[in-house]
Amino acid sequence: MKYVLFYESADDVGAKVPPHFAAHKARYDEFHARGDVLMLGTFADPQRDGSMAIFTTREAAEEFAAGDPFVLNDVVRSWHVRGWNEVLAPG
Repeated sequence: MKYVLFYESADDVGAKVPPHFAAHKARYDEFHARGDVLMLGTFADPQRDGSMAIFTTREAAEEFAAGDPFVLNDVVRSWHVRGWNEVLAPG
């Protein structure tokens, strides 16, 4: 089981990202180094479709979002986590 964190972008996300990107990147680099986040990124149209990240545990996904500068500074309108049964994962 993996856990997918979905972000819904706030209005005018393109203008809101730059002041907070370095702190957001530092946070995801930390979680990646710990092995908690496996993949992340925006969808093709981040304003319309937002972004997602795949985590190893629900707790890590929720911890990440709770302290993410994008969440804390209203770059993200809302977020939620869903469990995901990855079928091609090595057994």
